[in-house]
Amino acid sequence: MVTLKQLRYFSAVARHRHFGRAAEECHVSQPALSLQIQELEGYLGCQLVERRRGAIALTETGHEIAERAKRILLEASDLVDHARHRPNLLSGDLDLGVIPSVAPYLLPATLPMLQRRYPGLGLRLRETQTATLLDELADGRLDVALLSLPIDRAGLETLPLFDDPFLLVVPSGSPGNEAPFTPQAALSGENLLLLEEGHCLRDQALSFCGTTRIESRRQYGASSLSTIMQMVANGFGTTLMPAMALPIELRADMPVRLFRFAEPQPSRSIGLAWRRSSPRRQDFEALGRILTEVGQLASTAAGQVHGVEPQQVNLP
Repeated sequence: MVTLKQLRYFSAVARHRHFGRAAEECHVSQPALSLQIQELEGYLGCQLVERRRGAIALTETGHEIAERAKRILLEASDLVDHARHRPNLLSGDLDLGVIPSVAPYLLPATLPMLQRRYPGLGLRLRETQTATLLDELADGRLDVALLSLPIDRAGLETLPLFDDPFLLVVPSGSPGNEAPFTPQAALSGENLLLLEEGHCLRDQALSFCGTTRIESRRQYGASSLSTIMQMVANGFGTTLMPAMALPIELRADMPVRLFRFAEPQPSRSIGLAWRRSSPRRQDFEALGRILTEVGQLASTAAGQVHGVEPQQVNLP
């Protein structure tokens, strides 16, 4: 009889194309994993994996079995979720993925609130970029993800929570700098500082700047908003900063100026995503209500950060 363990091990091999990494993900030894794959092949009467020196590949049958195994494992996971979590809201284990441009700014206030209101919840966090979160949602390795909407992935359902506006941050200048950045120059020049490729926040910033007909721009890639804010403070360029990040990333002594855009303000939509087949929609909606509450508090805090009132700017 084919077992869920065999299917889980084979699915890990199919994703990683490597026995060692698959064994590490499944928390077993490589020989134990290989034995389960061999037993699965023996029971099915076909070869699923081509073993080559330094690499492996799936056979044609292996590709088909991998797709079927993924569907079976997702159905089994949803069955367990339905049985275990139906009695109590937000109870048991929950695997939550979060993008890096949201996690440091919402989670510190969200996690204590979740613990107080839902003490039976066992939350496991995963912070990574959007594309990886969507893959892990689809594969069942995550239950729900907190990210920027919209997303384009079949089989997933989304719940918008709140909008997070962008503010323009420019260096305030120094005695030796007689030509500080103006808002228009900040967005039309070459020194716009953005997160590195792969971050959805970068794409959103570029999308907004595209509406101002910027054709040439020297872009620095950074992996965190903290790095970008430090670069702006030291005169290396300008940036678009999400409002929720300001209470943490903007210090009172930083030599920068803030500009708030006139309506309609550029912003990103923060929301949740999960598999449409998941039976835990009520859990995700309850989580969304808490995140919305925290997000609204973060927006209020951003408007009052260090007593700084951003100047409003109108762009053509």
